[in-house]
Amino acid sequence: MDIIKYKNLFAPLHLAGTLFRNRIFAAPTGHSSQSGSAFFYGRRAMGGAASVCTGELAVDAKYGRGLTTRPTIDEVRISLSKMTNVVSGYGAVPTAELFHAGMYANRDVKTPGMAYGPVACEIDGRIVEEMPEDIIEYTISKYAEAAMTAKKCGFGSILVHAGHGWLLQQFMSPLINTRNDKWGGRDIENRARLTVAVCDAIRKAIGPVIPIEVRISGSERYEGGYDIDEGIAFAKQLEGHADLIHVSAGNHEVSEVFTVTHPRMFLGDGPNVYLAAEIKKHVKTPVATVGALGEPDMLEDIIASGKADVVEMSRSLIADPDLPNKIRTGNVTAINMCLRCLSCFSHEVTVGEKYCAINPEMGRIGEAPLFEQKAKTKKKVCIAGGGIGGMQAALSCAEYGHEVILVEKSGALGGAVLCERNVPFKRKMGIYIDTQKTKLKQAGVEILLNTPFTPALADKLQPDVIIAAVGSHQARPYIDGIDGDNVFSAEHAFMHTKDIGNSVAILGAGLVGLELALYLSMLGKKASVIEITDKISDDGNFMHTEGLKIELKNHGVNLFFNTVAEKIDSQGVLCTGPEGTMNVAAETVIYATGRVPLQEVALALNYSAPEFYMLGDCVRPSDITAATAAAYETAKNISR
Repeated sequence: MDIIKYKNLFAPLHLAGTLFRNRIFAAPTGHSSQSGSAFFYGRRAMGGAASVCTGELAVDAKYGRGLTTRPTIDEVRISLSKMTNVVSGYGAVPTAELFHAGMYANRDVKTPGMAYGPVACEIDGRIVEEMPEDIIEYTISKYAEAAMTAKKCGFGSILVHAGHGWLLQQFMSPLINTRNDKWGGRDIENRARLTVAVCDAIRKAIGPVIPIEVRISGSERYEGGYDIDEGIAFAKQLEGHADLIHVSAGNHEVSEVFTVTHPRMFLGDGPNVYLAAEIKKHVKTPVATVGALGEPDMLEDIIASGKADVVEMSRSLIADPDLPNKIRTGNVTAINMCLRCLSCFSHEVTVGEKYCAINPEMGRIGEAPLFEQKAKTKKKVCIAGGGIGGMQAALSCAEYGHEVILVEKSGALGGAVLCERNVPFKRKMGIYIDTQKTKLKQAGVEILLNTPFTPALADKLQPDVIIAAVGSHQARPYIDGIDGDNVFSAEHAFMHTKDIGNSVAILGAGLVGLELALYLSMLGKKASVIEITDKISDDGNFMHTEGLKIELKNHGVNLFFNTVAEKIDSQGVLCTGPEGTMNVAAETVIYATGRVPLQEVALALNYSAPEFYMLGDCVRPSDITAATAAAYETAKNISR
């Protein structure tokens, strides 16, 4: 009897003699120098992915490295060998992503190093040389050498990165590659020649039974860049040379499409699937799709309908490495659906680790083994506050084997973010809260709603541990007119949009204020944002902010920086800005000027249990990533 609902998704796949256990591949994920890489990649193999790919591995230290912090494959052979051992041990095929930066190589050295591109040009004041024939042949050989190194390290598949603006896409691009020889010009065969030659050299080096996957941008998705017709033409050139055509989108050097390549939360699920579907109509080679994928029904439909043969995902498997196994076993309500907040990407760029907003295990995998841990001593843990941090603390403590009681003063779990549940681009946040509630129930956590956590309650419950996660309240600025009937907090505005007029002035250009401005503009209201400083306050998540700025521009939201709100009246806000005094007309004024921690509420419980901890906004208002991390680490500390 068949018991698997998603039969197409879990149909095995053979590529070049290699068996992949299903159609879910863990896509390339940044660079491969992060600590605990064997654990990071092994965790996704453990979760059921059929292929687990590294991040970008440069094939040439001299001319191919994008940044000095990015490794060549030769420089990380030992860690890669450990990674392949772990990944293979969990039944997945380890895949090495090989790339060459081309004209973007050696950009961050003190004296800019040599860089070669399809043609001579100048980038940021640096001269890029046209790649001559001998360097082209040298580069092809470096790909082959890198692939051979990958094979020796235990990789069972090779991914050639020929998209996103790197060398091979530079040669493929009709805009960039205007050479007059066999390596360029109008003829797609000439522009694709380098990628084809690389694939053939790799095949000769590694033999016939290791698949070669080629990642391309099916469309560059920006004005002036090439579109799907060129993507199709490129894919057709790869027939007989690649075993899997991996269709992505965009060019990393064009800022407005970065969050198309890595789809932002403002785009729908699978916004780039159509590119793979169109290319698949024109080639016999199996095709993979990537970008904002994770919904089980959608994944199954992509395979079943023939849009693609493989679904690849990166951030979804950071948010929940067990996603494939949960889909296969029918436990889909327990999947941590990626919020597409780009916290992982922002942290990787700034601190070198992929910290996930909703999966605190990420970035910390190397600190603990991949098997379940239990506390040395079972304790009774009471948690004050059922927001994001409180829920994660309850879940993590329960996973360690403690008896857990979660106490929430309101009638619902979720905390401050509940006000955003009706916001279309925050839909995944609502799903996340519901998923956490499901997990808490499955873990046997006792939940007390409509119950303030007081010292008297603590006397009754007699906990061994109290964790205070009571949150914060919205800061109210001291401005003349702030008590007006037309003035609301951001929290109120999110939940009661019918109270908001057709024109709105929002005080504060943090993420809350800007997301509210976008939401209200999507509802047809004219929004302006007034900010006292000279920039957006992104709380460290600059990648999300880049996508948000694009949406704000598209929706006509006005941003006033270096502007002080002096007085509010029924007509709007009187301000002082760079040009002097000005009026921002608005029927409604909303303040989004930060939050104040409820420290006194938390500290009232300080002496009510032998162990006492505080976490989340009641310590210092921050973001979801910080709250879940603190909850995870606190549970670990309690369980020592």
